[in-house]
Amino acid sequence: MIRFALLPASATADAKRVLASRAMRSFADGYVAILLPLHLVALGYDEFDVGLIATATMIGSALMTLAVGLVPHGWRRRTLMLGIAAVMVATGIAFGAIEALWPLLVVAFFGTINPSMGDVSAFVPLEHAVLAQSVAPEHRTALFARYAVLANIVGALGALSVGFVDVMGPALGRVGAIQAMFFVYAALGCAIALLYSGLTRAAEVPVDAPRPGLGPSRRRVYMLAALFSLDSFGGGFFLNSMIAAWLYSRYGIDASTAGAIFFATNLCAAASQLVAVRVAQRFGAIRTMVFTHLPANLLVIGAGLAPSLWVVVAFLVVRSLLSQMDVPLRSSYVMAVVRPEERAAAASLTQMPRSLATALSPWLAKEIFALSLVGWPLVIGGLIKVAYDVLLLRMFADVKPPEERKPGEPQPP
Repeated sequence: MIRFALLPASATADAKRVLASRAMRSFADGYVAILLPLHLVALGYDEFDVGLIATATMIGSALMTLAVGLVPHGWRRRTLMLGIAAVMVATGIAFGAIEALWPLLVVAFFGTINPSMGDVSAFVPLEHAVLAQSVAPEHRTALFARYAVLANIVGALGALSVGFVDVMGPALGRVGAIQAMFFVYAALGCAIALLYSGLTRAAEVPVDAPRPGLGPSRRRVYMLAALFSLDSFGGGFFLNSMIAAWLYSRYGIDASTAGAIFFATNLCAAASQLVAVRVAQRFGAIRTMVFTHLPANLLVIGAGLAPSLWVVVAFLVVRSLLSQMDVPLRSSYVMAVVRPEERAAAASLTQMPRSLATALSPWLAKEIFALSLVGWPLVIGGLIKVAYDVLLLRMFADVKPPEERKPGEPQPP
C-alpha cells in the first residue's frame, strides 16, 4: 500500500508556500494551454499564428529563466518571485484586453503564458532551490514528487474548467468568455504574489555559502542541459496546445471534450508520480526515469498513427501513466548532484535550454500538421525522445545522488 502525505514531516512553511503557488499556476496553465489556440482561432487567426505565439512564449520563457538563475545573484529569491508574479498579472490582463496579433506576440514573448501545460516557467529555478533546502536529503525526492503530483491534479482541474467557455459563451460571446478566463489568470497571479510576500530568510541562499553560480559541477550540468534539451525538442512537437489544435482540425472536437481529455491525462500522470519515488528507491533515479519514459514515447508514436479519435485518446491516456514519472525524479536528481550554492544556476541552466529547444518544435510541427491529418509530429517527437532516453542511460547510469550511493562509494567526476 502506498502512503501519501501532502508534505514530508520535515518540510518548512516556505515549502508549503511553494506548493500552494505551484498549484495555482498549474490550474491557470491547465486551462490556458487549451484556451490559447481557441482564443486565437476565435479572433480569426490560423494555425501559423497559433504556432508563432507558442514559439514566442517558449523563447521568452527560456530567456527569463536564464536571467533569473544566472544574472541577479545579489537579489533575494523572494524579490524575484514577486517580480515574476507581477509579470503573470500583466500577462493575463493583456491577453484579456488585446486582440491584435502583434501586440499579443509581444506579450507572449515577455509574459508567462505556458502553452505546454507543464511548468516552463521562470519560477522553477527559484522554487527548486527553495524546496531542495526545505527538507532533509532523504525526503528531497518525496517533496519534489508532491510538487509534481499537486501540479498534475490541479492542472487537470484547470483543463476541465475550460468547459466554462461553453457555459458562459451564450451570455458573453465566445471571445468574451475566453477573455474572462484570462482575467482569472491575472487574479491567480495576484494570489501567488501574496503567497510569496511571506517567504522567510530561510528560503534565501545561506549567508555563509559561496557565491551562487556554477562551480565544480559545471560540466555535469551542461551535459544534463544538453540531454534535457533533446527531450524537450522532441516534446515540443506535441505540446498540449498543438495536440488540441490537431484534434480540433482533424476530429472537430469542442472545448469541453478537449478539456476532458487533458483532465484524464493529468490525473493519470499524477497517479503515476505517486509511485515514482518508491520505484526509484528500488531501481535508482536514472533507471526509473528511462524505463518509464521509453514506453511512454512509443505510445505517443502510436497515437500519431492511430486511425480514430478514441484510439488516439486511449494511447494518450495510457502514455500519461508513464510519461511524467521522470518529472519529480529529474528535478530532485539535478538538485542532488550539484552543490547547494549551485542549485538555482543548475536549475536555470537545465531549464532554459529545454524551453528554447521546445520553442523550435511548434513551428515545425504546425507546418507538418498542415501537410497531413496524420499526426506525424507525434511520431517525430516520440522518436527524438526515445534517443534521449538511450543517451541518458548511457551517460548518467553511474552518477548517483547521495541517497543511492553506498558508504565510501566514489562519485564519477
